[in-house]
Amino acid sequence: MAIITFISDFGAQDHYTAAVKARILSENPSQVIVDISHQIEHFNIAHGSFVLGSVFREFPPGSIHLVAVHATGGLGEAYIAVKLEGHYFVGTDNGLIGLLSEQEPEQVVILGTTPEEKELARLTSFPARDVMAFAAARLAAGIPMNALGEETSYFNRMIGRKPRASRKSIAGHVIHVDHYGNLITNIERHEFEFLLEDKFRLQVGRENLQKIHKAYNHVDAGEIFALFNSQGLLELGINCGNAAELLGLGFDSPVTIHFITEESAIANSKESNLPLKKSRLD
Repeated sequence: MAIITFISDFGAQDHYTAAVKARILSENPSQVIVDISHQIEHFNIAHGSFVLGSVFREFPPGSIHLVAVHATGGLGEAYIAVKLEGHYFVGTDNGLIGLLSEQEPEQVVILGTTPEEKELARLTSFPARDVMAFAAARLAAGIPMNALGEETSYFNRMIGRKPRASRKSIAGHVIHVDHYGNLITNIERHEFEFLLEDKFRLQVGRENLQKIHKAYNHVDAGEIFALFNSQGLLELGINCGNAAELLGLGFDSPVTIHFITEESAIANSKESNLPLKKSRLD
């Protein structure tokens, strides 16, 4: 039997998470359900897609991911099941699932087969329990996707923000602030290494850094670090501190890597009256 994962913006105060799990377990009491997070910011599909996109590939192929972030969706948005990269996703067609991968889906269905199921999907105020949980449980039991509803060639695809890169710079943004206040950007390691020259300056807010570290503890407590994390994304933080709060930065804050030519380095040095520093990877 396949694993079901569960991600939502339900929080921990109310009964919503337990009610969805209860519906799944009523279909199969031995079903394995793994919580990814229920602390996604309310209605924030960018936050939800980042968290789910960071971890779903760690689960075995064939896993079912129940996605209840902004679950009621917008006007006219359907409830869908999508097979993508060998995984199954059940949720609202609000764009979140479409942000998870640039690959084309293998299959998409609109949930609901009988007139009663379609009417329930149209009227329910709790689709995660009444529609998605039932569909996820059936998929986990081995029911094929085309038995859950009508196949479609369309689902809501959004394009995530990409950094702008040139020979002189990479301009990206903060796409996530984690529990520790670390700032995770959309600048990927391979982009940086492809353009890396001898010198660079990493600009974030009022701070300028000239070193990429390999681990969080390669700086003293209270100092700023920059590293490429386990996802290969540039991350900035303060060792034993909260960078988002202390630097006054957050989601969508700009982060720029300037690659310094000899001419621009000399000009910058003259302007700042500072000696030139050769940047390096720690």
